[in-house]
Amino acid sequence: MMNREGLKRLAAEKRFIPGIYNYCDRWCERCPQTSRCLNFSISEEEFSDPETRDIRNEAFWKKLSGIMAETMELLREGAKKWGIELEALDSMDDAEIEKMEAKDRAAENHLLCRAAKRYGELVEDWFTRRETLFFETADAAREGVSLDEAMEVIRWYQHFIWVKLMRAVRGKLDEDEEGDDEFPSDSDGSAKIALIAMDRSIAAWAAIRHYVTEDAEAAIDLIALLDGLRQAVEKTFPQARSFVRPGFDGTDQNQQEKNG
Repeated sequence: MMNREGLKRLAAEKRFIPGIYNYCDRWCERCPQTSRCLNFSISEEEFSDPETRDIRNEAFWKKLSGIMAETMELLREGAKKWGIELEALDSMDDAEIEKMEAKDRAAENHLLCRAAKRYGELVEDWFTRRETLFFETADAAREGVSLDEAMEVIRWYQHFIWVKLMRAVRGKLDEDEEGDDEFPSDSDGSAKIALIAMDRSIAAWAAIRHYVTEDAEAAIDLIALLDGLRQAVEKTFPQARSFVRPGFDGTDQNQQEKNG
């Protein structure tokens, strides 16, 4: 297992883009920036053994526990340099805990989050009913269209959209309370990757819709639901589309490529 000094040396490498993993879609197999991602490099280093990649294997959980312990030690060291005692932050009183829990409940009950969660449930229902999907996939393949690709995209983002919107809404509650707009908004960044996931999911559903022979209306309804959710997210987070994700968007990406 990589020790604390090893983690420090790895984190200090200039090839990594700070914060690139905060606003990505977690689809490392398709990401062109894995060589610049510290999270990915740590994962590859620590989980190179197939046994440590299997969540059903005890080796996986031992490895993960070790990484978390080393990471916490690094956090404590860094916090002390800035005069911050993490233990003091943990000692919240009952009123503060209740306040945080109230915000969590508010995020869960927010219209955007409820709609995103419902979308994930409807996707599951749709695939459960599709007993003939194998044959439709074969028919599409003969015409040069890969429905497998579209289904993979839908499945990957099925619950991801809800998770990211939960983070966006929860973050916005904190930001509205604190009133600090000095730095780029984390809620906008989370909303942006949720919007990207919706864009890709809608495109995938559009591809599938042309090849389903039954229950096509349900696919159309899912597209309509996602499109409505997308518009609502853009209205709630009007700056989300312009948020620059480190390593992926705009001038930041161009500069990284030039420096690389």
